[in-house]
Amino acid sequence: MQVTTFSPRTASLFTQDLELQPGSALLRFGAARPRPAGRFDWSGDGAVAWLDEPRGHVWSVGEPAAAAGLMLRAAHQLPGKIRGFTGPRGVDALLGRHLAVTDPVAWAFRWTLDEPPLHPGEEQVRELGEADHSELRAFLGKHSPAHSTGPGSSDVSRWAAIRGPSGRLVACGALSTLRDSGAPLLASVATDAALRGQGLGAALTSWLTRHAVRRQGLCTLWQLADNTPADRLYTRLGYRDEDPCVAARISTC
Repeated sequence: MQVTTFSPRTASLFTQDLELQPGSALLRFGAARPRPAGRFDWSGDGAVAWLDEPRGHVWSVGEPAAAAGLMLRAAHQLPGKIRGFTGPRGVDALLGRHLAVTDPVAWAFRWTLDEPPLHPGEEQVRELGEADHSELRAFLGKHSPAHSTGPGSSDVSRWAAIRGPSGRLVACGALSTLRDSGAPLLASVATDAALRGQGLGAALTSWLTRHAVRRQGLCTLWQLADNTPADRLYTRLGYRDEDPCVAARISTC
């Protein structure tokens, strides 16, 4: 089994050893090391932050007050360029004292280093190619309109699906990447609305997780904090739940 390893740490995000602490997996797996050329990042006082410049999105890990301070510094240093953030729970309220913070959503960043137990139905999963993209777009548009990524995205390394007896798609999902580090990220898992509750999404999630762990040594995903069925599934598949986050927008008006 070939496993991709991440490069040794360098300054500046990795000088406080935050990546070794509980609740900091987003730093450990999500921030590239060594530092990519041109990346804006900030560090100090028990927190770190780094910028996904194309999206104008700041990621942060650490103690909430310190994280809020770093994100405020980023907003002042790069006026008009910071449009959103993800950070430790509570940072939205702290940052909201100084900036126009809107639409906060609680998330959990979850991860696993282990292959899940074999799930019934995994034998039905097949990889999809570019010829299937139109079908995928139509399926996601109907059964998961708010999907996080779509066919043709440069971040996606693999699409997989389950087809029903008639050959039509009944479930699909992708392995995308965390933009800064390239670590595998489970994305856009969707099931036919009429067939939910039959384990199709679970089988697909298990298959994609196994694929990522075998090739890159880990798999990550984002879960809405109040999604109880997803929480049970991901826990059953071995995903750790130690990294509560909040994401929100920043109005630049």
